[in-house]
Amino acid sequence: MLYEPHATVSLYGLQHSVYVRFSLLALSSIFFLVDPFAALPTFLAVTAGSDAVHRRRTARKASLTALIFLSAFALAGQYIFKMFGITLPAFEIAGGIILLLIGLDMLEARRSPTQETSGDTEAAGSKEDAGIVPLGIPMLAGPGSIASVMVLVGQAQNRWQMIAILGAIFVTAAICYLVLGNSDKVGRALGDTGIRILVRIMGLLLVALAVQYFVNGMADLGVIAKPS
Repeated sequence: MLYEPHATVSLYGLQHSVYVRFSLLALSSIFFLVDPFAALPTFLAVTAGSDAVHRRRTARKASLTALIFLSAFALAGQYIFKMFGITLPAFEIAGGIILLLIGLDMLEARRSPTQETSGDTEAAGSKEDAGIVPLGIPMLAGPGSIASVMVLVGQAQNRWQMIAILGAIFVTAAICYLVLGNSDKVGRALGDTGIRILVRIMGLLLVALAVQYFVNGMADLGVIAKPS
């Protein structure tokens, strides 16, 4: 059999393209759901009257909480599926519905009740560990981001894709720290209008992602033809 270097290069390029696409999907879906920009108004209200050092400490707690919580679900995702007998299509459909509800709220430039309930901001203002609850959980690491991580884990077929998911969680947590830790500067730079526009754009992309999750789940169940 003759050696075909072009075929080898083509196969490597195809695998590289698959990893890049999966990595971008993981980063975008997790980041849009965690959405530190939408959490800015709440963070500013919780840390009102605090100095820059306290704000950065609270931002670090919130970001580390989201990192640990989402990473734990990523590492335990397959075991959770097996333990409760949940299939990937079922979780894709359920996750798509949750993401759709959150995305529709984001299109109106407001936080979804799944991420922030009434009274959370007022209660957090008097708590020393507000960076953990409610800022870390559930404002950053809420039901939507957990569902997205679980769906991605179910779709992961090898170790490199799992590394891509964990990497996406780490990058998202790092951005959360940068945004929230410099909340006063970011808030002034974007302004209320800029934040609303950014949240609406993320909401539109999230709605599209939710529909894609739902379509994938229906296709995996054989209800509709699998999209190319």
